[in-house]
Amino acid sequence: MDNSEIFSAVSSAFSVLFKGKNFARLLGGLGVTIWIAAVSVFLSIFLGFLFGIVMNVKNRPVRWLCHVYLEFMRIMPQMVLLFLAYFGITHAFGLSISGEAASVWVFTLWGTAEMGDLVRGALQSIPRHQYESGRAIGLTEKQIFFYIIIPQTIKRLVPLSMNLITRMIKTTSLVVFVGVIEVVKIGQQIIEANRLTIPTASIAVYGVIFFMYFIVCWPLSLAADKIEKKE
Repeated sequence: MDNSEIFSAVSSAFSVLFKGKNFARLLGGLGVTIWIAAVSVFLSIFLGFLFGIVMNVKNRPVRWLCHVYLEFMRIMPQMVLLFLAYFGITHAFGLSISGEAASVWVFTLWGTAEMGDLVRGALQSIPRHQYESGRAIGLTEKQIFFYIIIPQTIKRLVPLSMNLITRMIKTTSLVVFVGVIEVVKIGQQIIEANRLTIPTASIAVYGVIFFMYFIVCWPLSLAADKIEKKE
């Protein structure tokens, strides 16, 4: 295959993006992906912070239950959790929820576990003398926690949480398996619709999807690196 044939094949592949509303559909699918990720991340950060605090309590049974939950969420693949939420638990209990709701539920449960472990580690990394210094100046335990420990914990969490958010955004591509029409699903539809006329359409479609994920995740990676260098 000479250069002209290669150029023709590539041009033909990318022409599929400008047929009808294909590119606009991909952008709409990206919006669904970002919405699911944004809601899941917001809930995970809030619930994960509370979960991380609970993981540090001195009650042994509570800590054991938290550990079991964390390990379950880490061991179980997200795709299996999606199937359980959308096809299993909902049908077993006669519930009717959308693929988007099931996806947010699963990613929030997973994100809460991961965020909670980050919070737990950040809290345990605070030197003991920080508590002692607070007591020495007459602060109560509650004041020490909210005015000394929490600000330092948040500072340690920011770069780590950026990496978790990036992972959650990329993992949203799995929601296609529970019928959510997001960017990957729309890409597959475009490829299938043009399979006979433009066999190389997958090159352009998946290339654009990769670029979309890159544009969303790259600023978060840069922000995490910048924050880590400041510390």
